[in-house]
Amino acid sequence: MSLSMYEVSIPAFLRAFDNLSAILDKGAAFAQAQGMDPADLIQTRLVADMDPLPAQVQRASDSAKGCAARLAGIEMPSFADTETSFPELQERIARTVAFLKTIQPAQLDGSETRTIELKLRPNPVTFDGKSYLLGFALPNFYFHVTTAYDILRHKGVPIGKRDYLGLS
Repeated sequence: MSLSMYEVSIPAFLRAFDNLSAILDKGAAFAQAQGMDPADLIQTRLVADMDPLPAQVQRASDSAKGCAARLAGIEMPSFADTETSFPELQERIARTVAFLKTIQPAQLDGSETRTIELKLRPNPVTFDGKSYLLGFALPNFYFHVTTAYDILRHKGVPIGKRDYLGLS
């Protein structure tokens, strides 16, 4: 039996958001335990030309909800990118998860051949649904989740691979 587009996408997004949420909780607890201003963690970026922690969570959110909406052929919810605290990042994740949970497997049936066009600058890119999911959406999503993890780990938050994988 083959895997469906739903099975490859929505459960993976939901699990990663559960893990990211737990990682953010550990970041907030670390800041409190260290007597550190949480904004010091929130505004951290790995290098000058990379976005800080909130943008990584926002891009992971956008990637997941955009993927689900495009594959389902429905409107993607729009969230303002205004998060500046751990509670606000948690709320962003919760709203994204709530949207993902509205997607039913039948909505993604046949989406492997759906044409997906992304209006990337300077040139748009067109995919079939399967190539979009496996070659763009999932790698992009995991890039941002991993970068959020890396930012917190870099700042000394005691997290490890088991946290990232959700095995802790």
